[in-house]
Amino acid sequence: MLSVRTRLALALGALLFTVIGAYTVIVGALESEQLAVLHQREEDGELINATGVLALRIYRGYEDGALVTTRESADLPPTAGPVLTRDLASSVAGYFWVLDRHLIPFYFNPLVRDLPEADQILLDTLVRSIPLGGSAAHRDSITRAVSPPAVQRLTVRGREFLLYAVGVSYRPNGVDRVVVGRFATPPDKPSLGSAFLVMIPIIVLVAFGAAEIFTRITVGEVDSRIDVLMNEVQAISDGRSLHRRLPAEDESVTDSLGRLTHTLNEMIARLEQSFSALRRFTGDASHELKTPLTVLRADVERAMSTQMSPGDQLVALEEALAEITRMSDLVDSLLTLARADEGRFDLHREPVDLQALARDVFETATLLGENRRITARMPPPPPARVQGDAGRLRQLFLNLITNAIKYTPPEGTVDLALAINDGRAEFSVRDSGIGIAAADLPHVFDRFWRADHARSRVGERGGFGLGLAISQYIAHAHGGTLTVASRLGRGSVFTVALPLSTESDGEKTKKHDDERKS
Repeated sequence: MLSVRTRLALALGALLFTVIGAYTVIVGALESEQLAVLHQREEDGELINATGVLALRIYRGYEDGALVTTRESADLPPTAGPVLTRDLASSVAGYFWVLDRHLIPFYFNPLVRDLPEADQILLDTLVRSIPLGGSAAHRDSITRAVSPPAVQRLTVRGREFLLYAVGVSYRPNGVDRVVVGRFATPPDKPSLGSAFLVMIPIIVLVAFGAAEIFTRITVGEVDSRIDVLMNEVQAISDGRSLHRRLPAEDESVTDSLGRLTHTLNEMIARLEQSFSALRRFTGDASHELKTPLTVLRADVERAMSTQMSPGDQLVALEEALAEITRMSDLVDSLLTLARADEGRFDLHREPVDLQALARDVFETATLLGENRRITARMPPPPPARVQGDAGRLRQLFLNLITNAIKYTPPEGTVDLALAINDGRAEFSVRDSGIGIAAADLPHVFDRFWRADHARSRVGERGGFGLGLAISQYIAHAHGGTLTVASRLGRGSVFTVALPLSTESDGEKTKKHDDERKS
């Protein structure tokens, strides 16, 4: 397969060849047309000159007393005298006629006699009808000798025939006009086809040579930069060098390669972040599973011991069952997050009454708080309806409530609230617990993340650090947000904002449910 530079050179060379070839043809055509015009002017000049010379010699013959015409009778046209028959017949190249004042040709040279009879009749008619530039008196007053020439063009035997007529100063019973004619000769046109064929090798060499030089200069730099990018990407693609970045020529990203480099660097940064999160996720998941598996193994080994009493065996099996339940919850949470990452976070959307849901989770919060001597409070919630999955929203609210109770000391309070703000329903959970340090806030929703003080809670095994990550996915899946505000030692506030349901949303949901049922 041809390289990009070679293909670009071929394309540019073909373009230059086409342009140069078209330019050559156009210039040749214009030059040919110009040559035809010059040739016609040259022929016209020759005929005008011959006609004028003939007319002037006749005029001067009269002035010198030479015998130009003779007359046998006053009623008959004149006949040619010695000047016409001897001197003038050989001085004009072409056909010529001499006419008297009655426009009767009384003399013409031998070339006219050699024409076919039909042509002689046609030309005889035309030489009589050519209008001159003025009357004889007018001619005398202007030129004293001849009138301006008059031209006539016609086709004789398929060829162009030119006639030029000049009036001679009037003499009684003498010559009135002289007409000279000649077949037009085509100009010697250059053979454009032959010339172009001869020029083709030169045009090809010039076009493709210029294209190769141009592409070598312009694309060569691009090729070198692409080679550098390819080598760098190949070095980074092993997965262990994601901290590296592609070299950029400068800070500008206006050119295509600059934008490509910038985009690839952004992609590598996202991949680095994803790989780091994956490694951390794998390590944390392994750590979380290792502990319950160790406890489960010990409990099973104790229960299998023949030296233990049935009561002790029952206790060991109960502990093993608790660890199995804990591991099952962890696996369920991991599966939920995996489905969310794949875009398969299925929701059964329907109109959800948040007022009723808030009252329900408030009752649960009251029961959970009694065992830890924590007071749960909530003002009367306003009516609010959203489109969503009631089960998932309940899971989201209970995750926030469970965290608030877990990290609130005895005799503390957990305040729940449902409010309507700017077309959104906001459910908030405020606790008076230990709070979160400012440095830890950006990591609150990371998977398996728990603050150090939460990890070191005395006498209590912490959670998996997945609850808030799942809660954030649930909020985003409903088109909402989950935010946190906290200060160390002064408690935390988690707020869920969900878009309120509209009539059109309800109609869409009903239509979706009908389609699923059908």
